[in-house]
Amino acid sequence: MEEREVKPFTMWRHFKGARSFVITVAEHSETGEKLVVYRCMDNNGKTNHKDGIYARPLDMFLSEVDHEKYPDVKQKYRFEEMKEEE
Repeated sequence: MEEREVKPFTMWRHFKGARSFVITVAEHSETGEKLVVYRCMDNNGKTNHKDGIYARPLDMFLSEVDHEKYPDVKQKYRFEEMKEEE
């Protein structure tokens, strides 16, 4: 299984095209659930939410795209880390 780690100050691409800059991985104070805190940018209507700061459960951030719902999406995961040359 591919090991993927979300680290602060990394850039990720959402499967619909927006870029997301990871600020940190936080822990929910009541449940202990890990949350990715990120800034959505360059959205331009590509996703459901506008440019801004969001928190998403780590498991969801790293989940695979639902290819039954989105059959034309080439990206395997909901968010994929961008390499420096992108």
